[in-house]
Amino acid sequence: MKVMKFGGTSVGSVDRIKHVAELITQRGKNIVVLSAMSGTTNTLVEIADYLYKNNLTGARETAHNLEMKYFKVIEGLFQQNRTIKEEVVKSFQKIFSTIRSLIHDGFTARDEKIILSQGEMLSTLLMFHYLSMKRVKVGYLPALEFMKTNNDGEADTAFIAQRLKEMIEQMGDKDVYLTEGYICLNTNGDIDNLQRGGSDLTASLIGACLNLEEIEIWTDIDGMHNNDPRFVENTAPVETLNFEEAAELAYFGAKILHPTCVLPAKVNNIPVRLLNTLNPEAKGTVIYNFPPSGKIKAVAAKDNITAIKIKSGRMLLAYGFLRKVFEIFETFRTPIDMIATSEVGVSMTIDSERNLDNIVDELKKFGTVTIDRDMVIICVVGDMDWANCGFEAEALQALRDIPVRMISYGGSNYNISLLVKKEDKVKALTALSRRLFN
Repeated sequence: MKVMKFGGTSVGSVDRIKHVAELITQRGKNIVVLSAMSGTTNTLVEIADYLYKNNLTGARETAHNLEMKYFKVIEGLFQQNRTIKEEVVKSFQKIFSTIRSLIHDGFTARDEKIILSQGEMLSTLLMFHYLSMKRVKVGYLPALEFMKTNNDGEADTAFIAQRLKEMIEQMGDKDVYLTEGYICLNTNGDIDNLQRGGSDLTASLIGACLNLEEIEIWTDIDGMHNNDPRFVENTAPVETLNFEEAAELAYFGAKILHPTCVLPAKVNNIPVRLLNTLNPEAKGTVIYNFPPSGKIKAVAAKDNITAIKIKSGRMLLAYGFLRKVFEIFETFRTPIDMIATSEVGVSMTIDSERNLDNIVDELKKFGTVTIDRDMVIICVVGDMDWANCGFEAEALQALRDIPVRMISYGGSNYNISLLVKKEDKVKALTALSRRLFN
């Protein structure tokens, strides 16, 4: 048995849902994880935003428009079976009644998480009823009955494994088991979520907890490419990656895979295969544990980066300086992507400016602070062990005509990261492809 996860674009329309249903039924007995239909989560976020701004009318109108959108989808899927159509309409009316019940003054973060959870419920209900109409033996595994996090906000894998096994046993033999991605219960029993991209993590956790044969992540591209096809011509899928390489690419911009989903699969040695819903015969990319390959595999880019430089004469030979700097970022819950140091200064990058002003105020106690905005991290991934002579030189040679603000090398055996201006991103990606792959 495998777990198959389908993203929002894969189930983003009536035709796409029908296509995915056909794919599911052709691939044997599996557990299927569904994201919300494309655009739904953004709309639910918009409803919550209206409510935080005390605009109840805007929230109601947005919820109404979303409901009308789904009723059109229901019509397209079930117009030939009135009985099932009426059953689906009743189920959806209950969900939208839940959303409307939360449109009130005094909106809270807890209310927001309940609203955000409805998207995956909607798509999973659609698929469940459509497969049932097609006489597929389908079982529904509500994610809120088994996907749980602990006090640290991490997945409670022991509970997930035990509860899933119990639910599948109680349900009996089915051809397909459906569940929602992204949503979960926290340790207090409240509805919560696994953050954006959490459906990938749901699939990986299910695969790991049940020790399944493989985890399939279905999107609308033929696996992970060696560069970003939106900006660079003639990119190609990477046939194989090890988990470390995949994690680096996912974190630094390869949107096809969420970085958090790699660890459960890696620890339990379960392959992850990235496949294309629109081209299911394509090989895609398979990710598994294997030794370094002696090759550079791919390039990715992470946007919206801010570089912070602290210059201080007091840093010279001063132990404890970096600890004090890092504590400031910890205080304001802001992770650091890259770091470079010298005798009199340290540069680092962050991908969120939410607490930048506070961070800068604190850093000014230690030295002169300068900020570079609108930067991009270019990540070159492969077997970047320092003993492989020339790999880092190839990357730098490709960017010989592009100003590089920072370089990070040696922190990982699989990555060299280079910081460039936003306006140089496409030029840098193209130059690296030309030098490394063509």
